Amino acid sequence: MKYFDDSWDFKKAETKEYTHCFHNYPAMMIPQIARRLLMQFGYNARLLFDPYCGSGTSLVEATLKGVEAIGTELNPLARLIATTKTTSLDKPILDTCLKKFNNYLFMLMFKPYKMNPKLPHFQNIDYWFASDIQKKLATIKQYIDEQIEDINIQNFFKVAFSEVIRESSWIRKGEFKLSRMTVAQRKYFQPDIFGLMQLKLARNRQGLLAYSRQCHAKGQVFSFNTVTQVPKHLVNNIDIVITSPPYGDSRTTVAYGQFSRLSSQWLGFNQANQVDKLLMGGKLNNSSAPLKFECAMLNESIAKIAEKDQKRVKEVIAFYADYEKSIENVAKTIKEGGYVCYVVGNRRVKGVDLPTDELTKTAFEKNGFKHIETIIRNIQNKRMPSKNSPSNVAGKIDKTMTREYIVVLQKLGI
Repeated sequence: MKYFDDSWDFKKAETKEYTHCFHNYPAMMIPQIARRLLMQFGYNARLLFDPYCGSGTSLVEATLKGVEAIGTELNPLARLIATTKTTSLDKPILDTCLKKFNNYLFMLMFKPYKMNPKLPHFQNIDYWFASDIQKKLATIKQYIDEQIEDINIQNFFKVAFSEVIRESSWIRKGEFKLSRMTVAQRKYFQPDIFGLMQLKLARNRQGLLAYSRQCHAKGQVFSFNTVTQVPKHLVNNIDIVITSPPYGDSRTTVAYGQFSRLSSQWLGFNQANQVDKLLMGGKLNNSSAPLKFECAMLNESIAKIAEKDQKRVKEVIAFYADYEKSIENVAKTIKEGGYVCYVVGNRRVKGVDLPTDELTKTAFEKNGFKHIETIIRNIQNKRMPSKNSPSNVAGKIDKTMTREYIVVLQKLGI
């Protein structure tokens, strides 16, 4: 059963409650969707799994409901955000750290010569940051590394710092891909680095305190790749999966790697510029024989794309090949009678619609699941462009996704 239901649009919902206020991230699932799915299909659940957890929306909602939560994510910046969003902190200790940090910034206002940090070295740092901005960012980073001992409080500061990095760079605002401001824009761009950091910390503190008062379970974030494996201890142990997988490969769809790169470089994450290659579809299938998928509708769409562009069709095939392998592994983790809830988007490539919802349904059915329903909703709040340039030719644009599909299945008995 597939049907449209605008009650899932959540047009006027507050999407920044609790620790959901931490750090923007591309294509975030709004918390109200995870919350409602938990209520309808996870009311007896004890353990939730999110195999593409991103910045941790499902994990936060599960722990707020007293459900233990496990997520995995290959992007180190997203892991940092998700981990921090699901970690309660001791309020007096946090407030003491915040007070010391604010006092330090106040001192620098009158003694700026005290700023003599070691600047990081990574490719194109001067292309993305003014020299005075680099110095102030490095001063904050040095303080976090040297003056804060508690790793969880360090992470709390790093999440706020990551947002300041993006907002103080010469990246064009509102874009995920790395695109630099014009000369004129850069000339008048003078962000208040220390003020921004204080604002992010204060906002996140409020969200964290609200979360800590309501949180009744533990969240854990890992880095295993569900395309290749799932840990043995998860097999047949998960009550419910609630997730929003990538719409497509990161290079050509949502640029998770580019969005994260500058923050990851400042924070010292290894291979910060390799994230897109690690995600689903990051490695092309060079086989000359075209792959066939469980979903006939998808095969038809792929054939249409192949007629238009042989390179793009390889990218599409690579993503869906990884996606099917991931579903096969995720299916192993679910208990008999457990549920999977995938919030997916049917993207367009070369003007051709790709039925990701139908592939999700058929792939899980192949692995012993019964389809319950597919709910179609309008995308209201996800940070996505309304149009893109699929050909990268100036002036040639196409519509991007305006709807999502919530695919719900239940694991049958053996």
